[in-house]
Amino acid sequence: MTPPEAGPSTSADIQLIQRIIPHRYPFLLVDKVVDIDGTTSAKGIKNVTMNEPHFQGHFPGLPIMPGVTIIEAMAQTAAVMVGVSLEMADQNMKVYFMAIDKAKFRRKVVPGDVLEMQVETLRGKPGGKVWRFGGVASVDGEMAAECEFTAMMDLG
Repeated sequence: MTPPEAGPSTSADIQLIQRIIPHRYPFLLVDKVVDIDGTTSAKGIKNVTMNEPHFQGHFPGLPIMPGVTIIEAMAQTAAVMVGVSLEMADQNMKVYFMAIDKAKFRRKVVPGDVLEMQVETLRGKPGGKVWRFGGVASVDGEMAAECEFTAMMDLG
């Protein structure tokens, strides 16, 4: 009996995430990525905690995760999905926003929440630099935010 061929992983823990994207504390906004289906789709997980620096000023006495950081968490999830699928660990990949469209916010995200970011590729292919994604962020199955975004993935 031959063992199955090893291929790209279907998940990424925090160690692999840090080998793929350059983000670090306090701007690394995804704790793990699961259900990676090639470059098609994936789900990111972010455990929202009170010790995150944006909660000091957004807002004192009423900590709410800023919408832009929710979108950033979706983008980081997408970058990890592509990086895992194309085996980009330790390749010094940089990712830059090019556009954010159709952003909508539906519920507050607060400390104690587990934010799940479901992302899918709308346009992009291995070898291409410009990719477009759709994302939905939710807490306990309730939509918190959604958007489409375009990013450039650069190895140089």
